[in-house]
Amino acid sequence: MRLIKKLIFAVLAILAILIGLMFVINNPEQVSINLVFFQLPEFSLGVWMVSIFVLGALIGFALSTMFVLMLKTRLGSARRKIASTQKELDQLRVSSLKDAV
Repeated sequence: MRLIKKLIFAVLAILAILIGLMFVINNPEQVSINLVFFQLPEFSLGVWMVSIFVLGALIGFALSTMFVLMLKTRLGSARRKIASTQKELDQLRVSSLKDAV
């Protein structure tokens, strides 16, 4: 099963690279990007588009990783609180049994 997943991932990665290369080759017009505070150098439209797409993917990956880490931290905190509450509940049960005897 792992081999199939790796094979599918490799095929999809190669396909994405080929589509990106075709996009870059078919869009050779030179453009410069003018941001409000500075201007980026001239590159082909395809290079800019693929670069922005990759940058967006990396930013999305970073943000989702931070979100997952935050959720794991909250889950660990909740588990510790549940364990503490369970321990306290067990102690109360034992003490009430001792009082009944």
